[in-house]
Amino acid sequence: MNRALDVTAAGAGLALASPVLAAAAIAIKLDDGGPVFYRQCRVGLHGREFALLKLRTMEVGAETRGAGLAVNERDPRITRVGRVLRRLSVDELPQLWNVVRGDMSLIGPRPTLAYQVARYTPRQRRRLDVKPGITGWAQIHGRARLPWDERIELDVWYVEHRSPWLDLRILARTPRALFAGTYKGESGGWRA
Repeated sequence: MNRALDVTAAGAGLALASPVLAAAAIAIKLDDGGPVFYRQCRVGLHGREFALLKLRTMEVGAETRGAGLAVNERDPRITRVGRVLRRLSVDELPQLWNVVRGDMSLIGPRPTLAYQVARYTPRQRRRLDVKPGITGWAQIHGRARLPWDERIELDVWYVEHRSPWLDLRILARTPRALFAGTYKGESGGWRA
């Protein structure tokens, strides 16, 4: 039932967001002429890797310059258009396609990079027991402001307590977290 809800909601979300995605794609192309989308290998359910899809918000080849995979809020590699897309979380909309494909769910721990997963403790590996999500328990509790271990602990708590009621609470609180500015930012992780 969860999969059917994911596909239905993500499909509807893609249809509704298509004008925004089209406008963002044009803006990205006009800004620097580079590719519109950015794909990055992330770790999902049971440690399986998949290609996470995002709108590109950084200069082409940014991961090979500066801080490499680490990105902070004022990173000079972020493009002008990218700053706006990040602020509004529009760069995340293509992940609805990851949900339709079955790589992700609407709700769950954010997918992380392989080098981060390699550092997990056995308890932290519990977050791989569910599909990663577009939004989750850690996101609505101030992800950008929280230390890494605290974010992971919130995700593990979600895995241990997840229920339809908890998922509804997360969905209801995501817009507030998004517009309050607590949602964005994944320090320690690459956000292209």
